[in-house]
Amino acid sequence: MNARSKCATMTALTGAVAILLGVCIRPALAESPEVARGRYLVTVIGCSDCHTPGGLLGRPDMTRFLGGSDVGFAIPGLGIFVAPNLTPDPATGLGKWTEKEIVTALTTGVRPGGRILAPIMPWSSFAHLTPGDAMAIAAYLKSLPPVVHQVPGPFGPKQVATVPVEAVIPGTLYATLPPPPASASQ
Repeated sequence: MNARSKCATMTALTGAVAILLGVCIRPALAESPEVARGRYLVTVIGCSDCHTPGGLLGRPDMTRFLGGSDVGFAIPGLGIFVAPNLTPDPATGLGKWTEKEIVTALTTGVRPGGRILAPIMPWSSFAHLTPGDAMAIAAYLKSLPPVVHQVPGPFGPKQVATVPVEAVIPGTLYATLPPPPASASQ
């Protein structure tokens, strides 16, 4: 191998290593301590259980992480509520919300327009978050890649939902329900 070939090989190897290091290290360097804390809190709180498509069905679609559910919660007398998109998509998620508005909804149960969150959202528990932790969650949500997914609803008590519905019913009523169709178990 001549000197020119060695130089070209070393240049190519150096470039490949730089690219690999950039890909592997950049995300770790880009995440601030506040965003990392928010990531941790969102994980331990279990936000994705309700807010990721498929999460309530035991098959979360992590390519649409926190992009909004595809199952509604039935609350007797109130209606059916589908967990919304928490990503920063401006049309279907929290993209137009400020971090302060996210913190307010998270800790008081009130959305920017004044609507109260559904009782299934445990905001009263989140009201006990420290201001720093609540802000870290908001910063993390704003750092996510946007997912375009408009969840339907909410649906009133007499409206027909366009998504599967999860409901809490008395055991005596449940015992009288017919078995699901064979296609439901697949």
